[in-house]
Amino acid sequence: MSKFIDYLKTKSFRNNILAAVLTVVGLLLIAFFSLRYYTKHGQGLNVPLVKGLAFEQAVQKLEDAGLKYEVDSVFIMDQPAGIVIDQDPDPNTFVKDNRTIYLTINAGKVPNTKFPDIAFKTLREAQAIIESSRLKLGDTTYKPDVSRDVVLEASFGGQPIQPGDIIPVGSRINLVLGDGQGNQEVDVPQLVGLTVDEAKFSLKGSNLSLGNILYDGAITDSANAVITQQDPMPVDSLTKVAIGTKINITLSNKQQ
Repeated sequence: MSKFIDYLKTKSFRNNILAAVLTVVGLLLIAFFSLRYYTKHGQGLNVPLVKGLAFEQAVQKLEDAGLKYEVDSVFIMDQPAGIVIDQDPDPNTFVKDNRTIYLTINAGKVPNTKFPDIAFKTLREAQAIIESSRLKLGDTTYKPDVSRDVVLEASFGGQPIQPGDIIPVGSRINLVLGDGQGNQEVDVPQLVGLTVDEAKFSLKGSNLSLGNILYDGAITDSANAVITQQDPMPVDSLTKVAIGTKINITLSNKQQ
């Protein structure tokens, strides 16, 4: 054991240790600089901003920077055709030269879609279906029908449209809805001789409403004033009116 300890104290041992350390450090330095060279560390490019440019301008800018590109397309309404709407990697990202930049451009041709079936859907349901088909809700009009706010007709460009018809994405669809009243008619009630409260009760039961109120002379007791005239009157030539019609009355304290 004493001989081994004596050997550790010799100059030969120290030289061997120093040589081993220098060899390891040398190998590490060689590996480090080799890796830097292989990966071209410290060399590269900042990705230019091409989002928002026309496709031709974007391509020229990337090629001038020594970058490759690949293209995909989508369609976005209200955006110009042929414009770069997205890029990957983002602008000012540090990349190696000859890196591929992925571009997304807005398609130049408006795609088509099939018109969905919205017949007899409520307005809210129809709007959701229309928008999910990448269409837009246009004007809404009403016509007499017992169904309220239910789609009766749909049109595009002034022409009726049926489920499955092919139309451009973003088209405006006009709808005709039911008004909930239909073409029903009711008898004109006899209001002459009734008070205002009695007349309102009678009109409500007939799905009619009170119109203008005129006064015949001074009304001293409005609670007991009676109707002396009404328009329209229930006569042989007019016995029925449409639901919702307003009935005008004349009030007077004079009993008929």
